[in-house]
Amino acid sequence: MVFAALVLAAIVAMGIAAPWLTPFDPAAIAPASRNLVTGAREAVRADDGSVREVRHWMGTDTLGRDIATRVLFGARVSLSVGIAVAALATAFGVAIGLIAGYLRRLDGPVMRIMDGLMAIPGILLALALASVWSGGVAAVIAAVVVTEIPRVVRLVRALVLALREEPYVEAAIAAGTSTPALIVRHILPGTWSPLIVQATYIGATAILVEAILSFLGVGVPPETPTWGNIMAQGRSLFRVYPHAVLWPGLFVALTVLAINILGDGLRDALDPRVRREL
Repeated sequence: MVFAALVLAAIVAMGIAAPWLTPFDPAAIAPASRNLVTGAREAVRADDGSVREVRHWMGTDTLGRDIATRVLFGARVSLSVGIAVAALATAFGVAIGLIAGYLRRLDGPVMRIMDGLMAIPGILLALALASVWSGGVAAVIAAVVVTEIPRVVRLVRALVLALREEPYVEAAIAAGTSTPALIVRHILPGTWSPLIVQATYIGATAILVEAILSFLGVGVPPETPTWGNIMAQGRSLFRVYPHAVLWPGLFVALTVLAINILGDGLRDALDPRVRREL
């Protein structure tokens, strides 16, 4: 868990510090430098007329753009999508799940809607929504949020159904506590530990789905560097220049793996039953 947290922190730090870690512009096209292999060196002329040697640590793509630079800047978009989706899906899911779990008359209609959404494979639903909403970062976030809300709702609903039978909740009801206060003060705090773990998994899924959507051409526009876009632009020459796909794919895999391991560690740390078994 600690190693996964360190890996994730390093990727986040590289994304934040991207402008200071590379001398290249992620959108600058250089036809003379296209399809350079990993670690290739190149002599470039500065504005003052001097010539200096630079290294493309991950090579360049078919337009001569430095892949390492695009991967670093792409981390900003991909991680932002993961964080935004995790926050929004959790917020909406908690609100709907609390209502469905505590108000019995709304439980049936709400859960049938959630079941209908879950009946559609998440990636297909996200693909359809992103296509209808014409792409863009906001459209990708919204599309993935819609696919993840039902999972949060089902989790929260199950927790509420168990928590509302607890003696302290029954005592609060007997004391005349209003329904909103009862939900916020006595039931909601009992859902935080599972929700924190679920949010990590949602963030990992969002990063992966964003990469898939961008790879398929319905996600973030090509001019905005994301890990999925970089792979999509390099797939046509994958057999000859595999580095254009392998490097961003490696960052996707490392990030998703680190988040999942971190989520497993948080589950073990926050679940009292697991702590007792250990």
